[in-house]
Amino acid sequence: MKEKLKVISLGKCHYKEALEIQIEMLKKRQKGEIEDTLILVEHPPVITTGRNASKSNIIVSEDYLDREGIELFETNRGGDVTYHGDGQLVGYPIFNLEDNNLGVRQFVEKLEQVFIDLLIKEYGIKATRHEKHRGVWVQDQKVVAIGIAVKHGVTMHGFAFNVNTNLEHFKLIVPCGLTEMGVTSVEQLEGQKVDLKEANNLTLKHFCMNFNYTGYEMLQS
Repeated sequence: MKEKLKVISLGKCHYKEALEIQIEMLKKRQKGEIEDTLILVEHPPVITTGRNASKSNIIVSEDYLDREGIELFETNRGGDVTYHGDGQLVGYPIFNLEDNNLGVRQFVEKLEQVFIDLLIKEYGIKATRHEKHRGVWVQDQKVVAIGIAVKHGVTMHGFAFNVNTNLEHFKLIVPCGLTEMGVTSVEQLEGQKVDLKEANNLTLKHFCMNFNYTGYEMLQS
């Protein structure tokens, strides 16, 4: 078992600001100035595109997004188009893969397992991997999106866990470019809103269990 996981909670934070913090932390981790750290955040509504994104998967105009107060950002993560917004828990692990004896695929699978375990054990929701598509699924509905980038052996970007997310906003895009698949949330599956703070704590609990930490320590951002 490793010692306590270092965690930075940004609360509600705009995507651009959180990205700047990620990049700063990434550089420090690459230099060995900090330990592996998990950043947790809730973003105001924003659509982000990955390296392999097709702009056609955003099915409304930028003017429409502006009017609705939804930002648009291009990123260097893997994957296509996704949405972040209120009621969604987003996590950015800044992890050195070599220090953890993990390859990229193993790291992503561990992230998936965090939420497979959480959903089954804490909410009684049978969640699984998909044989073709990354993330965590309840049948053909994605409840956790995962997309990372690796820079000189250190990860950035990460997961987006739909807790009480506004699923209507996903209709503005083709999520992850998958026309035949849907998106869900814990709220939709449970039929009622879920305490986001509790979901945050449960995520940390299962993250520590899957990545072999004894617990976690909250740091100042």
